Amino acid sequence: MILNVSGRTDIVAFYASWFMRRYQEGYVDVRNPFYPKLVSRIYFEDVDAILFCTKNPIPILKYLKEIKKPIIFHVTLTSYQKDIEPNVPSKKEIIEAIKELSSLVGIDQLYVRYDPILISPKYTVEYHIRAFERLCQLLKGYVKTIIVSFMDDYQNVRKNSYILKHRSFTEIDYQMIGKHFSTIAQNNGMVVQTCCEERNLVEFGFQKNDCLSHEVAFHLTGKSYPKWRSRKQKECNCVEMVDIGSYNSCNHLCKYCYANFDEQKVLKNSQNHYENSSLLIGKLASDDVIKIRKK
Repeated sequence: MILNVSGRTDIVAFYASWFMRRYQEGYVDVRNPFYPKLVSRIYFEDVDAILFCTKNPIPILKYLKEIKKPIIFHVTLTSYQKDIEPNVPSKKEIIEAIKELSSLVGIDQLYVRYDPILISPKYTVEYHIRAFERLCQLLKGYVKTIIVSFMDDYQNVRKNSYILKHRSFTEIDYQMIGKHFSTIAQNNGMVVQTCCEERNLVEFGFQKNDCLSHEVAFHLTGKSYPKWRSRKQKECNCVEMVDIGSYNSCNHLCKYCYANFDEQKVLKNSQNHYENSSLLIGKLASDDVIKIRKK
């Protein structure tokens, strides 16, 4: 099994010490988000590899040498300011952490996500082109692949539309992003890719690939995995992973986030996090049904 840590929240940024406690104790419990009384128990001895997804890798850097599993990092690094990403640390700090990650886990196990792109009067296409070029220049030699996506119409996006002030993409927008991003990436020894996007920009030199492909997973673990069945809205060929996170528990509070849709619940869940619990949020109850998950 491959763990996703996490697509539902930023465990690395806010709950790294909890994760390491679970790793050291040998197992972690995960509530089913649709049937909360059902709990999956995952033993780390059954874990083949770990995909860490984060906007801030700094809290886990000191622990990485303790983790005796193959590791991949996806670090989201955008050019948005506090109006859109109110609690994300300084991007300069994140860039330095990415450089350290590159030496710790290896350049082939490190992906940067310029994700998602939104267009507004403040964050224009030209703004993104300049920001992407600066990002690539700063990370040249430390990163090979940058994954790009475009903002989707999530519940949180609609709720925060008065802040985002975003507009729909035009064909000219896609062409400008495609041409400039591809050239910028190439000039800095990188490739730029899309995953699961209707507009994949391959005609401009983008690669169309999976966020975690079957080839990469096999290279890391020597095992084959089924396709990720949980992706219903779009065609996705990524390998199946097991997410150990909880929705509405990320304190970055980014205004475009798909995993947070109620900031009051985020506050409540954060207060209901216990370092010694086997669950990320809350504790086991006597009527919980625990099933061991092997894959």
